[in-house]
Amino acid sequence: MAGPVLAVDNLATHFFTRDGVVKSVDGVSFEVKPGEVLGLVGESGSGKSVTGFSILGLIDPPGRIVGGSIQLNGEELVGRSESEMRKVRGKSLAMIFQDPMMTLNPVLRIDTQMIEAVLAHDAVSEKAARARAAEALGMVGIPAPEERLFAYPHQFSGGMRQRVAIAIALLHRPSLIIADEPTTALDVTIQSQILAEVQRICAESGTALVWITHDLAVVAGLADRVAVMYAGRIVEQGGVDDVLDRPCHPYTQGLIGSVPGAHPAGARLHAIPGSTPSLKHLPQGCAFAPRCTRADAACAVAPPITMNQGRAYRCFHPAAQAGASA
Repeated sequence: MAGPVLAVDNLATHFFTRDGVVKSVDGVSFEVKPGEVLGLVGESGSGKSVTGFSILGLIDPPGRIVGGSIQLNGEELVGRSESEMRKVRGKSLAMIFQDPMMTLNPVLRIDTQMIEAVLAHDAVSEKAARARAAEALGMVGIPAPEERLFAYPHQFSGGMRQRVAIAIALLHRPSLIIADEPTTALDVTIQSQILAEVQRICAESGTALVWITHDLAVVAGLADRVAVMYAGRIVEQGGVDDVLDRPCHPYTQGLIGSVPGAHPAGARLHAIPGSTPSLKHLPQGCAFAPRCTRADAACAVAPPITMNQGRAYRCFHPAAQAGASA
């Protein structure tokens, strides 16, 4: 078995504000292997995006990584200077943002931007860089890529702009791509096309992918494994079919129960009661306990991570035992 492309161990990223310390990420651990797609899911504010930005080294004051390890291909990223991280970002590690205009400059042609991205890391001729840019556009399904290189971002539709952003991320065949809800603003048809292209590219190139989303339907069709975040921690992770078919943590069960497609037409959705706790004032013990119907006195202590048949979860009273039939 190949070693992990990405190994995150006990990562903690906190934001130090006048009102207190916001523990956006607090003890997160996971691995991603070559060609594997990990879905990182949870409610808004659960720490998914901060985890992604921490891996990329894009946490600015008042935030900072206060503990843990992030290893890319066996090399430690935590503690590297900004100049050192620039050599990694775009080359071995790439990002796809939710809004493609965070990647694209609206006043520059696509070829200018893509050629510049190639030359930033590789000493090749402009002709070779242009050929690589056209190849990348073709990989993501953009027709007549040589011609489209001369276009400006505003001449593309939203879906096409996102394809261009994905192509830029693929220019250097990175070991790892972090994708932060890149298809949320797209219609279902375009979303499905892009997901299929991304899945194919990862399988063919061996690029590992962390797909950050709140959409369980996307994760079900795209990911190999899933990690569920709540209040800055991963509360459950494992194979995507195992987790979605037989959730162990009550929070995972609640997320699945609140998806309309999981119920017969007209049936009442099973919403999770209450709301996410403030990351500045987390409850003692299990952060989900105030919203959990299974909570008891034992939950006043933070539950340990339980490992069982490739599954990991933090709960004293799991909704289902890993490996058990539904």
